[in-house]
Amino acid sequence: MDFALTLLVLVVVLAFTWRYLGSYMAAVFGGRVRWLSWIERPVYRMLATGPEREQSWKRYAGALVVFSAVSILATYVVLRLQGHLPLNPQHLGDVGPALSFNTAVSFVTNTDWQNYAGEATLSYLSQITLTVQQFVSPAVGIVAALVLVRGFARHQASAVGNFWVDLTRCLLYVLLPIAFLTGIVFVAQGAVQTLAGPATIHDALNGVTQTIARGPIGFMEAIKELGTNGGGFLNANGAAPFENPTGLTNFLSVWLVLSIPVALTYTFGAMVGSVRHGVALLAVMAILFGSLLALTAAAEHQNNPAVAAAGVRSTVGNTVGKEVRFGDTASALYTVASTGTSTGSVNSAIDSYTPLGGLGLLAGMMLGEVSPGGAGTGLYTLLLFAVMAVFLGGLMIGRTPEYLGKKIQATEVKLAGLGVLIMPITVLVLTAVAVSTAAGRAGPLNHGPHGFSEILYALTSQGNNNGSAFAGLSGNTPFYNVVGAIDMLLGRFAIMVPVLALGGVLARKEHVSQTLGTFRTDDSMFVGLTTAVTVIVGGLTFFPALALGPVLEQLSHGSFF
Repeated sequence: MDFALTLLVLVVVLAFTWRYLGSYMAAVFGGRVRWLSWIERPVYRMLATGPEREQSWKRYAGALVVFSAVSILATYVVLRLQGHLPLNPQHLGDVGPALSFNTAVSFVTNTDWQNYAGEATLSYLSQITLTVQQFVSPAVGIVAALVLVRGFARHQASAVGNFWVDLTRCLLYVLLPIAFLTGIVFVAQGAVQTLAGPATIHDALNGVTQTIARGPIGFMEAIKELGTNGGGFLNANGAAPFENPTGLTNFLSVWLVLSIPVALTYTFGAMVGSVRHGVALLAVMAILFGSLLALTAAAEHQNNPAVAAAGVRSTVGNTVGKEVRFGDTASALYTVASTGTSTGSVNSAIDSYTPLGGLGLLAGMMLGEVSPGGAGTGLYTLLLFAVMAVFLGGLMIGRTPEYLGKKIQATEVKLAGLGVLIMPITVLVLTAVAVSTAAGRAGPLNHGPHGFSEILYALTSQGNNNGSAFAGLSGNTPFYNVVGAIDMLLGRFAIMVPVLALGGVLARKEHVSQTLGTFRTDDSMFVGLTTAVTVIVGGLTFFPALALGPVLEQLSHGSFF
């Protein structure tokens, strides 16, 4: 009953978020919100730009890629020089080259994959530098989605917006205010926020001294979830009381993770002049999210196979690796929300999930993270699937393949297909490399199907810019640091650039009026077809790999449930 009540409250809160945050973001990116214009104007003067200086998609993409490259370099330098920089109360040394490269790429690509224990590896300055990227990287994803939205909204236009203006507005009006307000809630509930250094406690009775890590955690936690980042200050992430102290902060984390991806569907509908189209995309997200949540929650509510084999019968589900204060189903809700977006934060140990529970989390990423996906990335990935669905649907029933008044032709289908297929190709090729080399096989701490799942999960997570892990993989090696960085870069920019190109192509097209022969893209048939295309592309592509991992492991226990 508690889980059902939690879901009901979450649905109600998200409904308000969809309507009001969605319309607010449409106003922000339409230039109608200006209460911080006194900050905007100096930024534009410094960058020698402004809202009136719009860019073509190529210049927009160039600015985005250059900005991201500089961000990677700056973050890498801070990590490499950490031991010589201030705000280092533990006097931690410089981070190694391979790990610095992996970490810099990870946070700039919104992945937040962590091959290290934060409290034992990074100084406060390094953590703060990564927090800056936790603001910037989701903003980059959101503005990339805006280009595609403008592509549908504009007609015979060569410009798609201005990267610097969109980035500034996203940070000033969306991410910073929400993260600040929710950060206050995290700190008020008990999340630690200090620069005082670790606390040392001496137990005189037992003669034991304990060092407790602390730092600027609370506000990092807020943007970690809001920006669908996922990288925490502490190694235990959302399972640590200093990051996620109460049931309220656990619920707030789930809401923050889902808020922007959900609200952006309303923003899309408002900007293209048809909220019904936004509702259709939201319905696809809801179907996928609900299905994955049902699978994972049902699997985790079963007894752990290893515990059952020992003759112990549990009546409270699989509690191995889970916080007692959250339980099995609340943990499943948190992780499905986290892996269904590009967040990757955890409040339980995914490595201890049942095989089917782990499959549910893998599936959320393998579908391209459109259930509901990350900040911006979820919307533009789902729109790629929608373009393919419109094209296929039009061919099947003999109707004109059009989406929002734009004819879907060869160029659009090629760009959408490239954006959809680059992730599974990258993940499967790199997984094959990992299981075929000694350096790759040395990573997993388990053998058999579960060990394969650990490798598959890691490369799927990084290729989808998610960042969660089974935690049974020794990832801090030169092989996995370099391969993981390549995986994250391709998973981010090899998809984002085709999205920007598609936005530019669509913006130049004329608007075509609907006729009786036009395939409708705001009804239940479109929702079903888009859902089917998403599942088929993800399911058929990854099914052989899943069969070798979680499916085989589950069958080895004798049953599916």
